[in-house]
Amino acid sequence: MAAYKEIVTKAVIGKGKKYFKNSYSLDLSNPSNILGCWVINHKFKGYKSGDKIGVDGSFDVNIWYSYENDSKTDVINKRIEYNDVFNIKIRENAELTSDTDIIVRTLKQPTVTKAETKNNIINFDIEKELGVEIVGETKFKISIEEDEEPWDEIIDELDDTEILKIDEEINDKYLEESAWFFFLLFSILFNKCQQKKVDTHILLW
Repeated sequence: MAAYKEIVTKAVIGKGKKYFKNSYSLDLSNPSNILGCWVINHKFKGYKSGDKIGVDGSFDVNIWYSYENDSKTDVINKRIEYNDVFNIKIRENAELTSDTDIIVRTLKQPTVTKAETKNNIINFDIEKELGVEIVGETKFKISIEEDEEPWDEIIDELDDTEILKIDEEINDKYLEESAWFFFLLFSILFNKCQQKKVDTHILLW
């Protein structure tokens, strides 16, 4: 009958991803057109907040624009900070503790998807997607056979010296037994020839 043991180990006890789209704005003096936008220096860190997971992060947005009727250009930089909350379902036989590890991954880097000027204000949208993995202690059961498995017989391998010795013994024994066999066979045939008065010279030949 199989028995069961409970194993405690660390594993991914919950994971999830979330898509974000946020709108931002910058006040400028008479911007004419947006010439380009890019996001750099994305940094983030996950933490446990009650029964939820929080992610604090930041990135820099660079906007290249023209002004004074497109006669001049400039680049403005803005640091944007965010705090996002994830409600991730924890698997059975697991719970959030102080030893729980939070792993955050960027599934889609922050990207400016829309930018426009209106009334001396630059409005732009940024999209990103984050994935969160929760690594913590979990328990599972494994079946154990109570009967002991049979022992394997260990046979030592022979070295070259022992193999050569065995070959010599086999050869000597084979030659000795073969000689006796032919001697007995010859004796029997010789006797039969004598009884039937057959010329023994033919037998010897």
